[in-house]
Amino acid sequence: MRPTGRMHIGHYHGALKNWVRLQHEHECFFFVADWHALTTNYESPEVMKESVWEMVIDWLAAGLDPAQCAIFIQSRVPEHAELTLLLGMITSVGWLERVPTYKEQQLNMSDKDLSTFGFLGYPLMQAADILIYRANLVPVGEDQVSHLELVREVARRFNHIYGREAGFEDKARAALKKLGAKRAKLYERLRTEFQQEGDADALTAGRELIEGAQNLNHGDRERLFGFLEGTRKIILPEPRPLLTESAKLPGLDGRKMSKSYNNSIFLREDPASVTQKIRTMQTDPARVRRTDPGDPERCPVWPLHQVYSDAATREWVVKGCKTAGIGCLECKQPVIDGVIREQAPIIERAQKFLDDPVLVRSIVADGCDRARKETAETMRDVREAMGLDYD
Repeated sequence: MRPTGRMHIGHYHGALKNWVRLQHEHECFFFVADWHALTTNYESPEVMKESVWEMVIDWLAAGLDPAQCAIFIQSRVPEHAELTLLLGMITSVGWLERVPTYKEQQLNMSDKDLSTFGFLGYPLMQAADILIYRANLVPVGEDQVSHLELVREVARRFNHIYGREAGFEDKARAALKKLGAKRAKLYERLRTEFQQEGDADALTAGRELIEGAQNLNHGDRERLFGFLEGTRKIILPEPRPLLTESAKLPGLDGRKMSKSYNNSIFLREDPASVTQKIRTMQTDPARVRRTDPGDPERCPVWPLHQVYSDAATREWVVKGCKTAGIGCLECKQPVIDGVIREQAPIIERAQKFLDDPVLVRSIVADGCDRARKETAETMRDVREAMGLDYD
C-alpha cells in the first residue's frame, strides 16, 4: 500500500481483512510502497514521511503478525529498483501506455504534472515488486486483473529472451526423475494434455504438482515449470491472480471513501468522532421529513449496514425505512455500534506499538532482512541470465 495518510475502514474491509487471513494460508510479503507514492506525490514527501509508521501500526493493529509474514518498506529493499531497471530494458513503452489507469489518472489528477518517467514506469515497478519474490499468487480484485496481465507479459518476455540453457530438455528430464515414478508419470500426462489439447486445468494441476514437490532445488523447479509449459527455463514465474472478495464501503457523502474527499472514518478513531460522523451522514434524499418513507437502496448508510449489521437488523432497517416506521438517526445507531465494536480491539492493539516505536522499527527491520534474502536469490539468477555476473 502507498503511504498517503491515515488508514480508514475502507482499507480495512477492502484489503487488510484479507491480508490477515492470507498470512495464515500462504507465505506473504506486505510492504509500504513509498517509491510508488512518489510517482504521484513527488512534490509532497512530508505526507509520506509522516504516514509510513502510522500505516505500519495500523497493519499490526488490524492483525498482521510479523511472525507469520514479512512487513517491510519498499525503498529499504533496493533490489526492487534494480529489477525495475533491468526489466525496463525489455519492456515496450507501448505496453505501459496501454495500462488502463495511465491516461485515466492523468485526467483525474490534472492538477499534477504526471508526464514523468516515474509515473509511466510505475506498472513496471509493480511487476518487479511481484516477480522479485517469484510469487505464484497475487491477491487482487476483478478491477486489478488487467494490471497483473502486464506482469505476466513482462515475465513471459524475460523468460523467452533469457531462458536459454544448454541441454535444457536433458536437465528437465533429470529433474523429472526426482519426482518419483508415479508423480513423473502424472506430470507427463498433464504436460501432454496441456501442450496438445490446451487443457488449462492440466496446466494448473501440473504447476501444483511441481510446487508441492519437496525434494526439488530451485533450478530443477524452474526447468520443470518451463518443460510443462513448452517454453524455456522459467527464471521469473508468471503469477496468477488470487481473486478476493472485498466490501466496498462508501464515504460519509456516498462517494468512494477517500482521505482526499474528507469523507472517511479512520481505522483508529475516537468513538465520539465516529458517532458524530455517522449521525451526520447523508441519507435517502426522499426522506425530507421523519414521516416520509424512504428506500435503503438509495441511502449511503445502507452499504454500511450490509457490513456491520446482522440479517435481523437489516430486515428491521428495510421495513422501518420503507414505512417511515423508524427515523434516520434510529437507523444509523446499529452501524455506529458496529463500527465502534470493531475498532475497539484494533485501538487496543495499536497502543502497544504507539508506546514503543522501537518495536515497530525492529519489526520492519526484520521484515526488510527477510525480504532481502528472497530478492538476493532472484537477482543473482537475473544477473546471470542477463550476462551481468562477472565473477
